Amino acid sequence: MNKAQILTLTRNGKQFARQCRYSVIAFALVNVCFLRAVAQEVHSHPTTTQDQRTQDQQSALIKSVREATERFKDVRVAENEGYRLEFGCVSGDDFGAMGLHYVNDTLVGNGIVDVNRPQIILYEAQPDGSVKLTGADYLVIASAWDEKHPGTPPFLMGQIFHYFPSPNRFGLPAFYTLHVWAWKANPKGAFVNWHPNVSCQSFVGQTTP
Repeated sequence: MNKAQILTLTRNGKQFARQCRYSVIAFALVNVCFLRAVAQEVHSHPTTTQDQRTQDQQSALIKSVREATERFKDVRVAENEGYRLEFGCVSGDDFGAMGLHYVNDTLVGNGIVDVNRPQIILYEAQPDGSVKLTGADYLVIASAWDEKHPGTPPFLMGQIFHYFPSPNRFGLPAFYTLHVWAWKANPKGAFVNWHPNVSCQSFVGQTTP
């Protein structure tokens, strides 16, 4: 083998080695990208599943409240079942209102959280003097609840109740409450206390600020 052939073989060997290195690097990069994509998919999937589960629970709660309160579209039905207007019309000034609370004092006293037995039915006064169903309010007195369920706030189908300390605008002892705006969509959320599109403007009587 002459010198020229040896140089040619050496040159070809170097090129082959260089191509092998590039192939190894490319293969490694492809694997890194693949593993990163898999990791991101694994990481994001539980969050997506959890969000969907939360949305499903919220939708199910709203549906259940609508089914439990549909008959109360006629306020006379609520009155016949022991609900009475209390607190006048509750207004929040800068953040909307809660509207009219028709309270069943017996259910409040029982302290039981049951989607089919809301303690309060929510209405909004209309210009023609009628009232329109907007939702339901589940309310339990804090001391009675805490005595039976120490360290555990009440919740309903995944929704935790809000705590109202005493003294408060309602003149009640400290209580837990969950508003469900099942009949009037709330842009702030279906389970917040105040509704920006509920008004006391058409109510004739006492307004609770």
